[in-house]
Amino acid sequence: MSALALILALAAQEVRPPSAREQKDLVAEFFSLDPRSADNRTVRLRILEALHQVAPLTAREAASWRKRILKQAAAGRKLEKKAGEHWFWEEPNQRGRYFVGGETRRPEALLIAMHGGGEGSGDASSAHGAWNGAAGERGWVSISPEVLEKTCRGWTDSGTEEFVMDLVLAARRTWNIPSDRVYLAGHSMGGYGTWTIGAHQADAMAGLAASAGAPTPTMDRSGRVIGIDDGVVPNLRNVDMVVYQSDDDPRVGPEANRAAAAEVAKARERWGGFPFEYWEVTGRGHGYPEGGTGALLDRIKGARRNAIPERIVWEPALDWKHHFYWLWWDEPAIRDVVVADLDRGENAVSILTAADTTGLYVLLDDRVLDLEKEVVVRVNGLRVWRGVPERRLSALVLSAQRMDPGLLFEARIPAFQAP
Repeated sequence: MSALALILALAAQEVRPPSAREQKDLVAEFFSLDPRSADNRTVRLRILEALHQVAPLTAREAASWRKRILKQAAAGRKLEKKAGEHWFWEEPNQRGRYFVGGETRRPEALLIAMHGGGEGSGDASSAHGAWNGAAGERGWVSISPEVLEKTCRGWTDSGTEEFVMDLVLAARRTWNIPSDRVYLAGHSMGGYGTWTIGAHQADAMAGLAASAGAPTPTMDRSGRVIGIDDGVVPNLRNVDMVVYQSDDDPRVGPEANRAAAAEVAKARERWGGFPFEYWEVTGRGHGYPEGGTGALLDRIKGARRNAIPERIVWEPALDWKHHFYWLWWDEPAIRDVVVADLDRGENAVSILTAADTTGLYVLLDDRVLDLEKEVVVRVNGLRVWRGVPERRLSALVLSAQRMDPGLLFEARIPAFQAP
């Protein structure tokens, strides 16, 4: 029976929750559906609704489901292990070019190396040549993708950001790489990609190294840089980052990176955190620093992703990015900043934001707060939820869409006043 037929059958019986066998079938079907299809998204939502009818789980049952889901995640799409050029999609036309390099037998970490370019230009082989050796010397596998469309913002145009994250997931499966050891790096336009994708996907990254590339600046009428794109700086609070810039770069002048570094400094003063280094030198033009790409990787190689930071700062920039650390937002408010804090002493969450938080949830397990005790959620000082969280199969499946063990949670509670 198809997932949709099973859901309709269950709905016809009204209150009956799915049986143990049906639960397994629904979970398997959920992860088999491509979430980028609108029809599939509808079916997946219905599956989650059906799974929410399952009785709350015990801690042991939740642990058992966690293992089963992660085993299923490991069985998904993998990459070619052979070094060299490959294509992510072979049919109907070759698309999604990428290179494999570095340590391809037993890598300790994953490096996504992003090429430069611009309108009508850019080639993944350039990033592969620049970063593959340095990655291998450090025991990392390198994946060098090529943008799907060669534009000035190629790394965030035409589905390329989604492609990069698909590669991350497939590479982690292929080499069994810890989800806390994924790094992004790039030069020129690849530096822009590192800044931007690294910020959007900061909860998946251990460290970022941007070379001679900056986030998109905003300028006044005189051409003076007065800021940078939204959805970048606030999200970097909990990820290590180094930004390299030469003061005489004729292609990517220092103004944008200086402005971005100044914004990071303001954000650090306001919210704390931001393990960020701005590294400006003289006389290197548009080239790499002395010591090449290895010198950049050395500045982030000790970084590890913290999946459960005590403070999250999130400025959503993508309508399809619903999950950020231990927050979930059904319809993220683009460009509205959310600051969320854990108080483990009080077993509480405090959120500050100007946004309407309808559809915003806190994701929980025993790493976040004590699920055996009452949890309190406050938004802008007002209590919006209070109770003992329930471990739910639906929460596990919802958060498992990332297929990231560090971002898999057992409970979901609202950060808004339920009607």
